Amino acid sequence: MEIFGIPLQAMLGQLLLGLVNGSFYAMLSLGLAVIFGLLNVINFAHGALYMMGAFLAWMGLEYFGINYWFMLIAAPLIVAVFGIVIERTMLRWLYKLDHLYGLLLTFGITLMLEGIFRSVYGVSGQPYSVPEALSGATNLGFMILPNYRAWVVVASLVVCFATWFVIEKTKLGAYLRAGTENPKLVEAFGVNVPLMVTLTYAFGVGLAAFAGVLAAPVIQVSPLMGSNLIITVFAVVVIGGMGSILGSIVTGLGLGVIEGLTRVFYPELSATVVFIVMAIVLMIRPAGLFGKER
Repeated sequence: MEIFGIPLQAMLGQLLLGLVNGSFYAMLSLGLAVIFGLLNVINFAHGALYMMGAFLAWMGLEYFGINYWFMLIAAPLIVAVFGIVIERTMLRWLYKLDHLYGLLLTFGITLMLEGIFRSVYGVSGQPYSVPEALSGATNLGFMILPNYRAWVVVASLVVCFATWFVIEKTKLGAYLRAGTENPKLVEAFGVNVPLMVTLTYAFGVGLAAFAGVLAAPVIQVSPLMGSNLIITVFAVVVIGGMGSILGSIVTGLGLGVIEGLTRVFYPELSATVVFIVMAIVLMIRPAGLFGKER
């Protein structure tokens, strides 16, 4: 069966690939949106921390024989602790300053982390095998679905929408939002706002590391894997609306699918279609699709 002269199986394969990429876009942009929306910091180090999560998973298996499932939890926790150190020692002094200072600081952290991993491992990628429980593929009749890619999509959706629910629909999320708008009032209710801010940043970078572990069996683990992705993820955040949790999730998944379809119908445009969409959206709605007009 063909659609517009293109085999249905090829189209569905690209759609799946787009959905997998969209899952990474959604999770990474979600972490950025959480950090910007609640801390008002543009975290350019997000891509490097995503790379760090993938490398921790690879190092755990390569040096210590620690399996994928353990590192799926351990790597985000380790990166979250690293994020706490960054927030406590550097970022907290910049909250009342212009966004540019936070951007420059996190860009410097990115260069430092990438430089360390490049000096130790070089720029060539390191292979990371798919866990045995998720190896192989399932025949759906109309296409062959790799089990691991299906797992990536499901895990990303669960984590993304659970995060959205906590921030938007629970008392904890209400405290987080109120703490950024009126910290003195929230402190009057006995809430430790500085600690809450620190843990929010840790959670945001932990999401990046979780995405990195998910990505490790899909793409080779490389010091440049974060820098190759972060500009696209920033575009996703801008399209969805800076600081919008739901906007980041929906836009990330949607743009991944659009990118996959573009590879089918007009491959030459696939590398730039996200930025074309961003330009169109900003001309029509400068605050982004889900952003609030100021």
